[in-house]
Parts: sequence; structure tokens; C-alpha cells
Amino acid sequence: MACFLVPMALAIVTSILQKTARNLAGKIKLWILNALLWGGVMLLAIEHVWHGEVVPWPPFLTAMANPVDIPVMLREMLTVGTMMSVATLVTWGAILAISYYMPKIVTLRTTAHVEKPLTPR
Repeated sequence: MACFLVPMALAIVTSILQKTARNLAGKIKLWILNALLWGGVMLLAIEHVWHGEVVPWPPFLTAMANPVDIPVMLREMLTVGTMMSVATLVTWGAILAISYYMPKIVTLRTTAHVEKPLTPR
């Protein structure tokens, strides 16, 4: 229903952080996280519009039209939205780890061949 609002809030915070702390954002490649978050938010928003869960008239979320559905919506935001945000953060962390360690691994493999002592035949 509204699970995409949690990653959207995180995307807004990281976008503001990217604009204000440019040096830090460049070091931790925050643009990758923003691309993952905003891309996921856009796809989820389109999917929710497609299924009629988000409408262009107030209250915009169909779950808010009936007060009985509001706790269900909040629970979905808390569980599904939070897990999607955590999965996105883990993916971003994996991308950072791979981009950091892959050149070191390649360098070690190439220098390992050079550092082997020459053995006489």
C-alpha cells in the first residue's frame, strides 16, 4: 500500500546529504545509493498506481480512505518498507566493498606471479 514511502524518506535524506556534504558523498559514492533508492521508489510508485493503491485525488493512498486500513498500512510500511530499505543499503554496501577490494585482489594476483622466486631447472 505505502511501503515505498520508507525508501522515499531515506532517498530524500540521502539526496540532501549528497547536496550538502559533497566531499563525504563522493568518498562513499552516495550517488549509487541514491540511484538505487530513487529507482526503486519510482518502480514501486508506478506499480502501486497500476494496482489502484495510489490515486491522484486526496487522500492519495486508498488505504487512508478507510480508517480501519490505516494500521495495516502502517504495519506494511514498518515491515516491508524497512526491509526494502535495508536490502537496498546492503546492496549498496556490497557494491562499495566489491569496488574497493576488486582492484586490490587483481593487483595481488598479478604481483604474486612476479614475486615467485626463480627456480633453476
